[in-house]
Amino acid sequence: MSETPRKRLPLRWLSLAEIVGVVAVVVAVLGYWDSHRERTQEAREKALAARERQVEVRAAALKQTFLMTGAAESSGERIRLASLRPEQVIQTQTVWFPKAIRADSLETTGNPRLEAGWIEGGLRKTKTKTGRVPVGVLTVFFEDGQTKTDRAVYWLGYSLHSRTLRGDRLELEGLSLARRGVAGDLQAAADNLWAAR
Repeated sequence: MSETPRKRLPLRWLSLAEIVGVVAVVVAVLGYWDSHRERTQEAREKALAARERQVEVRAAALKQTFLMTGAAESSGERIRLASLRPEQVIQTQTVWFPKAIRADSLETTGNPRLEAGWIEGGLRKTKTKTGRVPVGVLTVFFEDGQTKTDRAVYWLGYSLHSRTLRGDRLELEGLSLARRGVAGDLQAAADNLWAAR
């Protein structure tokens, strides 16, 4: 048995033009990959910068807001008012209740509070044992070396407790925000919320 000799394929060398062509294709692919990676990185950086700007805007907006909290004292005879942020120092407040509860406004200076005695008679007339009454509050406060104002309506929670041989005792329970940045008459805003309750 004789083996037939295998034919060798002719070996061909690449010409200089073909080598330059392959190198040009490799360089173009690497350039495209690099520019794509750079665009992706830029897009990530822009998105991160936009998120950081949004956080800064929210923080600045939060810094400009004023929100009060209210804590019941003396078995609900008064609500002690305070700013949620300690750097906002309350100077004065003018308070309006619905006219059906109290016809005139009240002012406090340096002692922010709501007292049960201010509205006890008006709430007894409603004969509602528990509920909430709107309170329009104009607050002048000091922050960052400047005097600022806030106009808002809050809900004041209350309950009336029966007593033997005496009128019901009013207990103030707490405070929650109803509307911020109220323009116009705060007395009217309190009246409107009272009528719509």
